[in-house]
Amino acid sequence: MGNRNRNTAIVLIAAGLFILIEHYINFFTIAALLFIALGVYKIRSSPDKTGYVLLGVGVILLFSGHFTFILSVVLISLGLFYMKSKQAHRDDSYTQKQTILESFKRDKEPWELKNTSMWNVVGEIYMDLSLVMLDQKETTIVLQGVFGDVDIIVPEFLGVSVNASALVGQINAGNEKETGLVNKVIWQSPNYETSDQKVKLLVSYVVGDIDIKMV
Repeated sequence: MGNRNRNTAIVLIAAGLFILIEHYINFFTIAALLFIALGVYKIRSSPDKTGYVLLGVGVILLFSGHFTFILSVVLISLGLFYMKSKQAHRDDSYTQKQTILESFKRDKEPWELKNTSMWNVVGEIYMDLSLVMLDQKETTIVLQGVFGDVDIIVPEFLGVSVNASALVGQINAGNEKETGLVNKVIWQSPNYETSDQKVKLLVSYVVGDIDIKMV
């Protein structure tokens, strides 16, 4: 599985880069990304619908005449996902899932969490880790894709390590916050080293709203 994933990743990344080189990024692509960035910012900072309008305009601009750009981003993202999954998990005993659209919500009743890697083009992820049942000392979760809205609730008794990035959007993790373009946050809870149970979160989206809260 490891060699197959690595070879698949290389092919996907190479295909995506080839398409990007063949169809270079122009003014309309940059304008679309700026609209998306402003949209995400407005959604987080004000309750009106301006943010959703800006986000919608940006997405329409990207898809209108920029299909090859979108395809290249998707291929590169998927290729990087295969590489990161293999690096993040120590062996092959983890769940790996790839979807176009994903709505993953665990916030109503106790649920089991195992080593997992998830990739999606558009993903809505909500995890309440105060309800989670863990069967090992350290669990690794990889969440990656193109467009993502990620909300994760972490209880104080659980040690958590966060490595999150978003090319466009916003990241909140503990007391760290990044907004705008090329965002990256590396953070861990004060009790991470001493906690009996730990969760390692590796979250990466091209356009993302990532919120990880301690409660």
